[in-house]
Amino acid sequence: MRIIRGMSTPRPEPPAPATKLASDPPDSGLYDEDFVAWIECQAALLRSGKLTALDRANLAEELEDMGKAKRQELRSQLEVLLTHLLKYQFQPGMRTGSWLGTIGEQRHRIEDVVEESPSLRPLLAELLEDAKLYKRAVQKASLETGLPAGTFPPISPYGREALDERYWPGPGPHPDLD
Repeated sequence: MRIIRGMSTPRPEPPAPATKLASDPPDSGLYDEDFVAWIECQAALLRSGKLTALDRANLAEELEDMGKAKRQELRSQLEVLLTHLLKYQFQPGMRTGSWLGTIGEQRHRIEDVVEESPSLRPLLAELLEDAKLYKRAVQKASLETGLPAGTFPPISPYGREALDERYWPGPGPHPDLD
């Protein structure tokens, strides 16, 4: 008990915080309160080897989400690439440096993602044949060009060559970027 100045009756001490046992689940409150602080805490725990203190459930979920984000990034970049290849091929009179730049940029980004995560290479091959992804690219190309969606092939005319920086679909002239 401690005596507070000006009070004649001693006040009870607040209870001491419970000692955390190694078998107790980690406190994941920080995960909900401050995500960046939680990440930094998890990284520090990993580096110090305090594996039992890790917020394993949330950490596993975040790691899985990172993989999903990389796959979604690849899907998105490929959709943009296909959209611009369609625009390039079916509106040759409207070709601009911007279209060429976007096609080149997406090819490089896709290459970088697969280089960084080679396990995504089989997914890339799968996405190049994904009818849903191609349909989205057609819809976007149709909206951006004003051409009816039926103008474009019903299945993707592009395979792996879509990723080749020397490949330009449709009538020429084409840029010589070598």
